Amino acid sequence: MDTRRDFLRKMAVASIALPILSIKHKSGNKNLQNHNGQVLRVAIMGLGGYASMVAEAMRDCKSAKLVGLISGTPSKIKNWQRKYGIAEKNCYNYENFDEVRNNPDIDAVYVITPNALHHDQVIRVANAGKQVICEKPMGISAKEGQEMVDACKKANVHLLVGYRMHFEAKTLEIIRMRNEGEFGKISFFQGLSGFVIGDPTQWRLNKALAGGGAMMDIGIYSVNGSRYMVGEEPIWVTAQETKTDLNKFKEGVDETIQFQMGFPSGAVASCLSTYNMNNLDRFFLNGMDGFAELQPSTGYGPIEGRTHKGPLTQPHITHQTVQMDEMAGIILKGKKPIVPVDGEEAVKDLKIIDAIYLAARTGTKVNLV
Repeated sequence: MDTRRDFLRKMAVASIALPILSIKHKSGNKNLQNHNGQVLRVAIMGLGGYASMVAEAMRDCKSAKLVGLISGTPSKIKNWQRKYGIAEKNCYNYENFDEVRNNPDIDAVYVITPNALHHDQVIRVANAGKQVICEKPMGISAKEGQEMVDACKKANVHLLVGYRMHFEAKTLEIIRMRNEGEFGKISFFQGLSGFVIGDPTQWRLNKALAGGGAMMDIGIYSVNGSRYMVGEEPIWVTAQETKTDLNKFKEGVDETIQFQMGFPSGAVASCLSTYNMNNLDRFFLNGMDGFAELQPSTGYGPIEGRTHKGPLTQPHITHQTVQMDEMAGIILKGKKPIVPVDGEEAVKDLKIIDAIYLAARTGTKVNLV
């Protein structure tokens, strides 16, 4: 079973776009030019390890197709061209990808680059008139995130974020059960997100590129998970940071943060984000009449879970395949996901992360409303 930890360990070892008509959707003209409105034609920006997973998963998509590449490494582009049959005219680098505006063969760009690059790249894609998908965290602060949302709205394009768990079957079953009151009044959520990170020279441990440390990479799963599992928005946070390796985790790069959140109903959450402990990928939701547990809860699958009624048995489908097909439905057909995956959703997470960092620095309770 592949987990995020396994994937990043492999990464550490390995290293460190035929228009016919414009279509309108329920949400308005989204600058789409698509040959038949059935397949979303995607260019991937940033050809690293996770991008490879997305590209492989898209081979099985029915509604999304990889047609373009954007990278600063020419050799990567050549290798990907051969592997995925990408036309030369659909390949760009980081200096010239604004020219995608003139390419009717590309509908959307999926930005899968280091966190701190997302802001400017997303805005450039939006200004080029293409639909935007961005890997999470969408930005490195709520301010950045809101600027990205505003830019995409101004350009009249979608901004979607790679929240693959929002489409995962066992996760959605728990959300259904909660919505139907099967757990009773929700009282508690626990989210544990962590692994021991490898190569100390990788970008995830560089504040200028990552915007932080474990919280930006893995802790965001517990932040986001608390919201969709409890079904509310937190109103306060407290947090405590622990750092044991000052060489590996420089100033501004968090190693371990414990954080707590309170919700309007009185429910509370207790979460852990870390780059220094293995075997941490667990969500637990407790209600007055029942419970739900996922372990692993956010790995690449299969997700395993149970509730007070027994094991969750929904089948595993590669997360990125489902995500890209569902996102194609959102962009092309105006489909509404059960849990949002838009830029506004991502800004909510970034506001909470900003508050967690502030609470950890100051030792104070930070109100979110």
